[in-house]
Amino acid sequence: MAPCAWAYPATLRAQSRIAGIYGGAEISERHRHRYEVNVGYRERLEATGLRFAGMSPDGLLPETIEYPDHPWFIGVQYHPELKSKPFEPHPLFASFIQAAVAHSRLV
Repeated sequence: MAPCAWAYPATLRAQSRIAGIYGGAEISERHRHRYEVNVGYRERLEATGLRFAGMSPDGLLPETIEYPDHPWFIGVQYHPELKSKPFEPHPLFASFIQAAVAHSRLV
């Protein structure tokens, strides 16, 4: 299968939740937009606890964010649904469901 024209690599921060979900630090995911997060706000956002957990290989574009102290708060700049199947969900969806089930037992 030929590589997707809209797939872009990202480097995940070691010890981040999302790196644990993927099981590694290098990923490639599909994008279908031209939106970007302004990295000029990185310090201010990280001061509130937000973690820039995945960046483009050149370190200029945030690809994933997370709140480490939240049961499951991950935001991505790509489309994991494009790699998901009913009986083979994308790792992010599977992780989200696991966290929801674990959290529901606490209520």
